[in-house]
Amino acid sequence: MKITTGLAGLLLAAGVAIGGVAISQTPAAAPKKLEITDASFGCIRDLTAVRGFYVGNIKGDLDATLKVARSENGGVYPPGSVVQLVPTEAMVKHEAGYDPATGDWEYFELAVAPNSTKINVRGSADVKNRFGGNCHTCHAAAEAKWDKICEQGHGCAPIPVTPLMAKAIQNTDPRCPAIPLPADQVEALKALAAAMGQRPAQ
Repeated sequence: MKITTGLAGLLLAAGVAIGGVAISQTPAAAPKKLEITDASFGCIRDLTAVRGFYVGNIKGDLDATLKVARSENGGVYPPGSVVQLVPTEAMVKHEAGYDPATGDWEYFELAVAPNSTKINVRGSADVKNRFGGNCHTCHAAAEAKWDKICEQGHGCAPIPVTPLMAKAIQNTDPRCPAIPLPADQVEALKALAAAMGQRPAQ
């Protein structure tokens, strides 16, 4: 007699022997590895703004990502989550076990141009941004409840980019439709360029 309900059904599902016959449990399929390419990234403003940064989810589970990003108490981001402050840097959350040292985050340094994105550098604890800063060293300082995400008050060292500068950089992502910048954002970009010893874009 085929037993599939009640306690017997639960025992079958757990792989427990019934009537002296061992029932093997079918192993669960391993989570599908995230496929991340240049095409995984685009105009930063196509993502969803949360305070001063943007989030998305390449697996399509945006609601779960937003739930954590908007939480006042933190949480663990779901696999596929994308977090970006500026167009040229990104973090992507992988399935559990990808890299426990980074909380399963992968860091990306990107080259952006009109209609294109190129992944320059990607990886875990050894990735550095274009200014030589180690991504994980900064993010590892965040309190555990924030899942390696740095914001003011999360425990990370401050960066030399003010919220106004970040907004101006986001608004000048060359992959996005051009928008006029308010005067304060124009001045913020000039101040950032001066601090970095660069000539501001015309």
